[in-house]
Amino acid sequence: MWKKHIQAGNPMARSECTTKATGKGQKKVRIILEAAEIQFALNGFRGTTVQDIADQAKLPKPNILYYFASKEAIYNAVLSDIIDLWNLELDDIHPDDDPAESLERYIRSKVEVSRKYPIACRLFSSEIIHGGSMLSTSMKQATMDWVEEKTAVFQYWIHNKKMASDIDPTHLLFLIWGATQHYADYESQVCSIMKRKRLRKKDYDLAADTLCKVILRGCGL
Repeated sequence: MWKKHIQAGNPMARSECTTKATGKGQKKVRIILEAAEIQFALNGFRGTTVQDIADQAKLPKPNILYYFASKEAIYNAVLSDIIDLWNLELDDIHPDDDPAESLERYIRSKVEVSRKYPIACRLFSSEIIHGGSMLSTSMKQATMDWVEEKTAVFQYWIHNKKMASDIDPTHLLFLIWGATQHYADYESQVCSIMKRKRLRKKDYDLAADTLCKVILRGCGL
């Protein structure tokens, strides 16, 4: 999950340290972010300290602060990564792309992220539920820009009769987000209703199949 911050250097981290995050440094950044995800999910942002993250990562606190300027920087790195994972399959859509193929790919990728990274998904949802006050201004703006770009493509498809004319592009995105995120946010409820201790991959595949059929048909695809 932490590919972006390991390879490119976390933009929230100390600038003099990101260039040093190579080799063993890359591994430490990954360990720090994985430990932070666990602590933030357990205790929330305010209930987590840098020392908690250091203890979870089994690293000295100065090591954490070498790569990240503050707890806020670590938190934003964790949230930024989950956004990147969610957006990945729609990042490169173009007006000439096939709407059905693009939407199906996006829906399936979102369900897969819920399967692989439920803790990170729930952490992000919790932040949004509590008002998103810890999201950086740049992250909020990037999300708004991303939505504007993608819904413009959806509108092009609608205008050119490639998609049903009574579909609102923004609410279509909200629908996909909510439906796919459900399997992370409400995993325990889903397991209880389906009489599972844990959901299996084929359960997620069936969920993705169902969502694709319902949403694509609703879009006239």
